[in-house]
Amino acid sequence: MSDQANPLSLLLRSFLVAVLATFVLAAAAAVACAWSQTPPAATSKSVIIQIAPAPGPVVPPDPPAVVQAAPESPAAPPENPGLIHELGKLFNNSTSMWPALPALKLPGDSLDVMPKMTTMVKGRMACQLAANGAPDCKTASDRLCQSKGFKEGKSMDTDAAQSCSPKAMIPGRKPEEGDCKTENFVTRALCQ
Repeated sequence: MSDQANPLSLLLRSFLVAVLATFVLAAAAAVACAWSQTPPAATSKSVIIQIAPAPGPVVPPDPPAVVQAAPESPAAPPENPGLIHELGKLFNNSTSMWPALPALKLPGDSLDVMPKMTTMVKGRMACQLAANGAPDCKTASDRLCQSKGFKEGKSMDTDAAQSCSPKAMIPGRKPEEGDCKTENFVTRALCQ
């Protein structure tokens, strides 16, 4: 089954992208806060002694060179390493960070790609026993959905009850095998 046909997969993918974006923004905020902090002032005092270099031979300066003036261009604004600036850079370069998601098709493109509409219905339909002795709740969920006007269904919730014959309720009688049996019911189904 393709990821486009499964709405749960699309929802999970969207959730993961949102979580990833949150972590990236939190990391950017932490980095921006770390950049904007100044180093702590030194508490100990130290003495710096500078020694002047020994006088050397005097070199005459070069004659001034003639420089042609370049046409003036607007100066680039100085970079501000704040949080807002870093977030702006993050969103400007965001196309390289995010994984490429497949393009969604329009409803007219193909109907088999579109997820089928489903509805949850409640009721109580008995599950018949299959050939191997296990309850067959698929047919019970189909019958429950068909009773509500749908085509087919998938059981979402089942219930089991034990039913006993009246002979099993007689006081002092020893229970025999087959007096009680377990019946399974579909109580909720997802219908299409």
